[in-house]
Amino acid sequence: MEHNDHVALLLGGMPLRGEGGPPGGAWADLGSGTGAFTLALAELLGPGGMIYSVDKDGDALREQERVLRVRYPQIAIRYISADFARLLHLPPLDGVVMANSLHFQRAKAPVLQLVRGYLKPGGRLIVVEYNVDRGNPWVPYPFSYATWQNMAAQTGFVGTRLLATHPSRFLTEIYSAVSFRPLAETAR
Repeated sequence: MEHNDHVALLLGGMPLRGEGGPPGGAWADLGSGTGAFTLALAELLGPGGMIYSVDKDGDALREQERVLRVRYPQIAIRYISADFARLLHLPPLDGVVMANSLHFQRAKAPVLQLVRGYLKPGGRLIVVEYNVDRGNPWVPYPFSYATWQNMAAQTGFVGTRLLATHPSRFLTEIYSAVSFRPLAETAR
């Protein structure tokens, strides 16, 4: 996939003018790797945005920092070398991106409970995932969009909707979806 494909997968989940936009705000990219989706998020947030880029691989974080410093110097980015499956010390967030990262977690519910707790009421979780329910050694625990709808509801997210799909030579198709922390919940 190209950068424009990454942007297209996230675009529909970003707030529009009139619903808390222009986008900006504080977002996290959990399991960010070398930053393909962090880069897309930076483009969509624009000046005034804040990104917390979280990955266990410090080398990958340093690589994305080199790229993002040049391409999007106006975006504040904090690089956190940590396991997103454990409690992180983050401020209340407007949104979280989990692109091809949740499929490495067998037990997804505890991770999703943590993620929901990071979000402000009405905050968004954008998931990018292979649209299959059977994995392989490289993508051990993927989940289809139908499975995501159920999983999101069971872990307290609301308003789940499909954003986009993209063909993949690897496991057929990738999709993106957005889910929301309920407005009635208070932030932690």
